[in-house]
Amino acid sequence: MPSREPQREQNRERVPPARRTGLRQRLAELRGPAVPPQPLDARALAALAANPGCKRRAILDGAGVNKAALASALGSPSAFGQSQFAFMRGNAFEARVKADGGAELLRLVHEKLDAGAVPPTAGAVPDLSAVGPEGRTARTALALREATEAGIWTLLDHPLLALDVAGSPAFLEPDAVVVHPDGSWTVVEIKSFPMLDGSADAAKVGAAARQAAVYVLALERVAARLAATPEVRHTVLLVCPKDFSNLPTASAVDVRKQRSVTRRQLDRLTRIEDIADLLPEGTCFSPDLPTADLTAAVESVPATYAPECLSACELAFHCRDHSRAEGAVTSLGRSLRAELGGLTTITDVLSAARGETGDPTDPAVAALRRAAQLRAEALGHTTC
Repeated sequence: MPSREPQREQNRERVPPARRTGLRQRLAELRGPAVPPQPLDARALAALAANPGCKRRAILDGAGVNKAALASALGSPSAFGQSQFAFMRGNAFEARVKADGGAELLRLVHEKLDAGAVPPTAGAVPDLSAVGPEGRTARTALALREATEAGIWTLLDHPLLALDVAGSPAFLEPDAVVVHPDGSWTVVEIKSFPMLDGSADAAKVGAAARQAAVYVLALERVAARLAATPEVRHTVLLVCPKDFSNLPTASAVDVRKQRSVTRRQLDRLTRIEDIADLLPEGTCFSPDLPTADLTAAVESVPATYAPECLSACELAFHCRDHSRAEGAVTSLGRSLRAELGGLTTITDVLSAARGETGDPTDPAVAALRRAAQLRAEALGHTTC
């Protein structure tokens, strides 16, 4: 069955310029006329993919709203971010991995992803410096084309890629991209969390995979513009410290699933006018607005809060407070929410467990009542 991906790309390109201009103007009004847009990066796009059902995050990120400033204005400042110590440790580890022209990094790529290729002895490291993000993006595309044609191991250190998001370019900077002798491209993610006995924290690996998937999508856009489209590998290289040392080790991570989810979410972002059209007239998310007006504006957009948001979104504390106040089951976790079916609030769950409401034939209701019965029997035995 032929792929529909090229057709989707053609449809995206056929969006009338007037419609795109109208969308940008609408997003600027939502952000606030005097508020500059907050550029999207790979972390933000990866977080979108981690919570694709949250319309609030979609519209705020699509409009370029500074969510950290928004959270502070709402009275729920965010603790989201990386500590200065972790930032410095990460930079030191990355410098070690890329030392000597990236010899160790190329060795790891060869060992983990392309053992059949000629071993890298002295890979090329092209200069990617240029003026402005547009200049760096163009220089990166040129370096990728030249490296593909040369057919030698090439390390692109902090290349700059562009990805269209809601009609505007988002500039993305992966840690590295390696061009193989066969002309294929690999994304390299360098993280400072350790790999213990060959494995790392699953949540952190998942976040790194989602971030790498964004880079893979951006690289595919670059590859599609070349005469002979090179292969962008869907298996990326994750480089981390080995055990408790500062020595690098690596693992191959397949990001096909994350790439598909991210692509669908970006397609959804290109249609955020559908979300914007449902908002009340005059809605604005400018942090300069009175708190009451700003709260009303934020609450006019549905959110899908889950505990995972605490590590990925600046508005997580605000959304958590409102989710708890409403008694939403999602505040306890997505897995629990999925198990409870149509029971969306804690009040509904407790009522169903007590036998006051709910369909007895519903598996979730039956399980809750059985659990309540077992609890009552256990407490009864304890008091005897």
